[in-house]
Amino acid sequence: MLMSVALSALHSSSVFFRRILSSFPQDLSLAFAYGSGVFRQTGSCPGKNMLDFVFAVDDPVTWHTMNLIENRKHYSFLRYLGPKHISSIQSDYGAGVYFNTLVPAEDRVIKYGVISTDALIDDLLHWNTLYIAGRLHKPVQILLQNENKELRAALVGNLKSAVTASFLMLPESFSEEDLFLQIAGLSYSGDFRMLFGEDKSKVSNIVKDNMLHFRKLYNNILQECPQVVYKPQQGRLEQQITRLVERPGKNRDVEEILLQVAQDPDCSSVVQQGLSSIVKASSITQSAKGIATAGLLKTLSYSAGKLQKMWRGWRRKPA
Repeated sequence: MLMSVALSALHSSSVFFRRILSSFPQDLSLAFAYGSGVFRQTGSCPGKNMLDFVFAVDDPVTWHTMNLIENRKHYSFLRYLGPKHISSIQSDYGAGVYFNTLVPAEDRVIKYGVISTDALIDDLLHWNTLYIAGRLHKPVQILLQNENKELRAALVGNLKSAVTASFLMLPESFSEEDLFLQIAGLSYSGDFRMLFGEDKSKVSNIVKDNMLHFRKLYNNILQECPQVVYKPQQGRLEQQITRLVERPGKNRDVEEILLQVAQDPDCSSVVQQGLSSIVKASSITQSAKGIATAGLLKTLSYSAGKLQKMWRGWRRKPA
């Protein structure tokens, strides 16, 4: 019953999100909506929160050219530099994403990030920044996806890597909720915004009200994973990573590297430190870039909203 209600709500919102999507250039390899404006989180109201989107595009220069024609007001003063410079700012700084924020659309306010398809695939496979790959560890609402087989494989590989990384930081036996909390927290480890500007209960808020969506996202991977015994009826898992998987070639993906790390008795702290260093660097540089891409007034307004959410989170905590 709960699943059918959740799926019905997602279908209704999907129609609304696609109306918003129709106002943008359609040359997209992937488009998804995410965050508290899409999935209910403890203490938040999806109907009022800003809606967050990510668009992956094969040719950023062409896409920004078209978007500047259709939606020029979405951009800060950087619009005067033209699509080539905007694309360079997108790819050369921060986490390879260009965000336009506080954009009015369909009686709501939205934020959307643009990333090249190649940069997205690279992050999904190698966790260079974990900026978009980390968002895709959590449930998202896919609005559009083309037939790019490499991208499809990378999306699945990213989820498998999230599971493997979480296994290395969990005991031999644990609950589904333990696993999903660990997965949801991977991309927040080391994020300076968790110290200033985010609700400290953000990870548990994401998981608590969305267990059904997490199960749907990870069920097949957990059922097929040779390193774990998954008991969905009991909501329990038992793991034992004992085999080192080696594949030919020098460009190994994250999952292979994690399985090698599993041989280290201190693997949990090794993985934690590695994730923190990746996320810390990308969160700082992308946030700095956001001041320019959003403009000063929007940056101040956006930051004020984040601080209000953090304050509400503090007030909800028991004394």
